[in-house]
Amino acid sequence: MSSSYANTTVVTNSAGPSPVGPIPVSKLPDVGTTIFTTMSALAQTHGALNLSQGFPDFDGPPELLERVNYYLTHGFNQYPPMMGVAPLRQAIAQKVADLYALKCDPEKEITVTAGATEALFCAIASVVHSGDEVIVFDPAYDSYDPVIRLQGGVPVHIPLTEPSFCVDWQRVKEAITQRTRLIIINTPHNPTGSVWAEADIQQLRELVTDTNIYLIGDEVYEHMVFDQHAHTSLCRYDDLYARSFVISSFGKTYHVTGWKVGYCIAPELLSLEFRRIHQYVTFTVNTPVQYGLADFLQAHPEHHLQLADFYQAKRDLFCDLLAPSKFKVKSSTGTYFQLLDYSEITDEPDHSLAKRWTEELGIASIPISVFYQNPQNCTHKALRFCFAKDDETLQRAAEILCKL
Repeated sequence: MSSSYANTTVVTNSAGPSPVGPIPVSKLPDVGTTIFTTMSALAQTHGALNLSQGFPDFDGPPELLERVNYYLTHGFNQYPPMMGVAPLRQAIAQKVADLYALKCDPEKEITVTAGATEALFCAIASVVHSGDEVIVFDPAYDSYDPVIRLQGGVPVHIPLTEPSFCVDWQRVKEAITQRTRLIIINTPHNPTGSVWAEADIQQLRELVTDTNIYLIGDEVYEHMVFDQHAHTSLCRYDDLYARSFVISSFGKTYHVTGWKVGYCIAPELLSLEFRRIHQYVTFTVNTPVQYGLADFLQAHPEHHLQLADFYQAKRDLFCDLLAPSKFKVKSSTGTYFQLLDYSEITDEPDHSLAKRWTEELGIASIPISVFYQNPQNCTHKALRFCFAKDDETLQRAAEILCKL
């Protein structure tokens, strides 16, 4: 038999409490294992080329690895400051000033985090209270919705317009209410590779002026904007930055996703709330890695300045190799992801197709319908492939795909 208490079910039997123990009432009962974990595990099981999860199959810059190793072996292995080591925060401030003309205080406005996902959690938790509404654009990165709900917030999902995956600003206007607390912006956009234009920024400005709406700029692919387009960072616009948390990722920029180091830039009062939560989530971040990143960022700014060209060359190679295929290919505008429209190959749902091709063809991808609150809103027959791979891997992948 069982008896219920607040947020707990206690399982008992005639001999007394069950050895199973109390069963918690889940705060996220509809959340399972992420699609990234699922597809990477499936790829490993079947020995498939893994173009699903977003990580490179090459290592970070040798000079960066050397600097981290230096600090690892020279006594920099104890707790760093909660907000991040000073040289790294100063280097970030200089980068932001150079790229976006934003002069932010490294002491009060920059916080180093255990990856961008932790930064997203802390930013959402900083401003979302029970009953607050948060606008997210589908297909949306899968951490947004659960974190909003954990704060008692209400996610308001607005589908992007297919197949260009641009924002329908009329729908956004209609969705805003007195309870709208936050809008989450992801540009360059995962999973579609679309990017915001200046016109989108102007629309956003008109919507949030004279409101109490906060913004999160998920800008982890900020250095991967192609075809000479500029990244529309919220850091560029003083009025928008004043209400924003801007989140970036060293893991994405330096090909070291396993280090899980990111950062959040926000005005002083927002950073204060952010740090109140950050200190009780991870407290701080790996010390030798922070110092190594600081040295490399200061000594080698050419790395992030040349990153768009580096990944655009890989995008172009992948798309050119797929020219003879039956896929409809519209080149990604940003990120290191490419959508492939398979509508002329099969009508199979994307989630089952991704699984089947991993098992049968030996190539893993990500279905984009799983990034929608309602998968039926995804009418675009496409799979997401990561081209942050060495050229040989991309050539092998194209050979498989061109045979379909």
